[in-house]
Amino acid sequence: MKKLGIRITVFLFLICCILPQWADAARLLIPGGQVIGMALEDETVCVAGFDEDLGAAAKAAGLRVGDQILRIGKKEVRCPADVRTALAESDGAVELVLRRGKMQRKITLCPTPTKHGPKLGVFLKQGVTGIGTVTWYDPKTGQFGALGHGVNTPAGKLLKLQKGSVFDARVLSVKKGCIGDPGQLMGAVASPKALGTIQQNAAQGVFGIMEKCTRLEPMPTAEIGDIREGKATIVSTVTGTAPQEYSVEILKIYPNAERTGRNMLIKVTDPDLLAATGG
Repeated sequence: MKKLGIRITVFLFLICCILPQWADAARLLIPGGQVIGMALEDETVCVAGFDEDLGAAAKAAGLRVGDQILRIGKKEVRCPADVRTALAESDGAVELVLRRGKMQRKITLCPTPTKHGPKLGVFLKQGVTGIGTVTWYDPKTGQFGALGHGVNTPAGKLLKLQKGSVFDARVLSVKKGCIGDPGQLMGAVASPKALGTIQQNAAQGVFGIMEKCTRLEPMPTAEIGDIREGKATIVSTVTGTAPQEYSVEILKIYPNAERTGRNMLIKVTDPDLLAATGG
């Protein structure tokens, strides 16, 4: 992941998540709450921005930030190196096949010639970067779960993870959520040194190994059958780097959580969390 100091966004506030098979009920786990930066790579290459000097032709041809480059000429694009190879083999104008949202488009443009070969004049990113909240951490093994929901591609499908990393991060600001408009945590990666790796992206969240977590004490986990409706506490970070406890109410338990990815419905009741995030 390049330019780790840039601001990045998580799309949903932490609600709650089902524990996967890694988190056996007999384990003592730390209830997370800390914010981490995440970089997940797959086989998608998207336009992240334009070079001021070299990107004029790409802009004029209709290329936009967020476009996924599927093919250049006859070459499929699965990583940034494929783009460089396709341009080096081109002779003049090239046809790009793109995915924009759920639609495919074709554009033709002439790459800008440079001493290092033809360039599109765009900045590319592979996969997804953002921040998220750790749901649980096993101090004995270093295993963790985060987010409570899967990471999707721009097309709305679960991202097929090739590799991923996690980093120290901090929350910089909060956009309050409201009905029909989920809130956002705005944050930044605090250090380019990776804390660990992401090994799985599933409907219930992302899972992997990292070297440290918060200083909260481990707690025994519960079987789904032991959970009851009523008052409860969640741990989350909505400012800076320090996790805080907030009051919620469990309204409903979903017994088929393994199939749906949803295990309970909760209502935020803590006045401080409601004031900061809208719930």
